[in-house]
Amino acid sequence: MQDSHRKKMPTGIASLDPVLEGGVPPGSVILLLGDLGAGSYEFTYSSVVNILGLMKGSLPENLVAPQEIRYITFTRIKDDVRQEILHSFHITGLEELVEAIKFDDLSELYFDNSVVPNEWYSQSTVINRLQKRATQDSLLVQLANVVNNATPGGLIILDSITDIATQSTVPHCWINLAGFLRGLQRVAKQRGTTVYLLLSRGILESAQERELADIADAVLLFKWEESTGARRQRVMYFEKFRGVMPHLEEKDLVKFAVRISEAGGFEVSNIRVVI
Repeated sequence: MQDSHRKKMPTGIASLDPVLEGGVPPGSVILLLGDLGAGSYEFTYSSVVNILGLMKGSLPENLVAPQEIRYITFTRIKDDVRQEILHSFHITGLEELVEAIKFDDLSELYFDNSVVPNEWYSQSTVINRLQKRATQDSLLVQLANVVNNATPGGLIILDSITDIATQSTVPHCWINLAGFLRGLQRVAKQRGTTVYLLLSRGILESAQERELADIADAVLLFKWEESTGARRQRVMYFEKFRGVMPHLEEKDLVKFAVRISEAGGFEVSNIRVVI
């Protein structure tokens, strides 16, 4: 019998999963830390779409598909994310796959503490909005409720940690956010729920960015580098991956060149050997 602790959840990136010996350990909290336009969103969308495709078939014994895919947003609406995914790929049956994603929109709570006019983000009455508006931490409380209601063994995407981290720069708010993410890392292990945390690079203070990286089980860094002829090239690094990094370093598989296409989405086109 296959040891359940050795099973992997595919990322759905066909050129990357073999490097990871099938995928990532279920229950991993993975920080997708990216320069603007460097590929973190393309990785996320490709992963979600391809995993949904894999869920329709049968997987080898050493692999396990997520029980559900839940996409949580703080400033973006469901239709915005759906359309962005649909416009990113040319895949047969894509619309049906995207319909299987469960969306949770927490934007009302996010914008309630801002100067954004109510009519820009909410269809609720003033009374309903006042009833929902509680403490500064109500967004994290509601996020915890969504996570608690998610099916164990699923995949959760938080789009994005940048949104809530930039509202939490006051010391006591930052402590609450960091504590929440540490709790999320703990409960993800207990429930076998894999989590993608999207974070834009260079917006937070470096110490805060490092603290979030320390909390996560894995950090995938997406950045731009200058290649031959001063041409910009997307690259992806594994900065850390608890329990997986020794395998990657032993085979010198830490840094990858990245290609993004309509047909294949996010692809590791050339694996670079780190000297």
